[in-house]
Amino acid sequence: MDLALLRTFVTVHRAGSFTRAAALLGLSQPAVTSQIRTLERQLGRPLFLRRARGVTPTMVGDELAHRAAPHLDALVEIAEVGLGEDSGVRTLHLAGPPEFTAVRALPALTPLIAQGLALRSVFLANAEDALEGLAAGHHDLAITTARPRGGLLTSTPLCDEEHVLVAAPRWAGRLSPGTLRHKGSVVLEQLPVVEVHESLPLVSRYWTAVFDSSPAASATVIAPDLRAVLECAAAGAGLAVLPRYLCEHALERGEVVALLDPPVPPLRTYFLVVRTGTMALPHIARAHEWLVRAAVDW
Repeated sequence: MDLALLRTFVTVHRAGSFTRAAALLGLSQPAVTSQIRTLERQLGRPLFLRRARGVTPTMVGDELAHRAAPHLDALVEIAEVGLGEDSGVRTLHLAGPPEFTAVRALPALTPLIAQGLALRSVFLANAEDALEGLAAGHHDLAITTARPRGGLLTSTPLCDEEHVLVAAPRWAGRLSPGTLRHKGSVVLEQLPVVEVHESLPLVSRYWTAVFDSSPAASATVIAPDLRAVLECAAAGAGLAVLPRYLCEHALERGEVVALLDPPVPPLRTYFLVVRTGTMALPHIARAHEWLVRAAVDW
């Protein structure tokens, strides 16, 4: 059986779409369709059921994928290791949110440099962009706040991020926790807000979870990096919602204060995502394991 046909088949099986598989393989969609039809003729059985959106594997297709995919992944591993024999250095391409990747992920991976790993990172605030880039082969690992669907990508919950409503001490002195609990939206209308986007994504999520309402406010300062939001809030520009890991030192030093301590703080989950099958590559598997282990303390 032609290995090229099997490779195309496994890619379609994981992608759930001829179109996406074609993009991953660098082929045209008609070429992918033709290869799958050739393989189906050779086997005498249909491998996929065509749907309005993508394809669904038949029982025969699932069985073939289960048997063939591990062997194809092993061949990819052999090829990848062979390419790196001259220098002994393997490069890991990581994508993720700028603040979390810079503060958490990259420092956690730096010990692997001594083991022959080179790191290349791309900061992508949009989870959809990170997942699309991973599916297209531009990245090896992606950290996102969205769990991918389908069989092309495999995700592992990494950690939960607690959000905190903070402001400089001079703003906190004007507010009482009771006022915030019962008049959250009113308070927002009276105070300046620092956010990463005009849509107030972090403030809106916090207000919905804590006050069960939508904020009736607009941002005074927009800074598309949470580290800049923290600096602006500490300087007195207004209130902000920030991940606790990012502002915990500023809280300890008194540069900002938490305006509220809700019984159930708003959380956001991060996922560590890989292309299905690429964990057979040692440098990806090692980085994945290292991040999961480090996240226990996050």
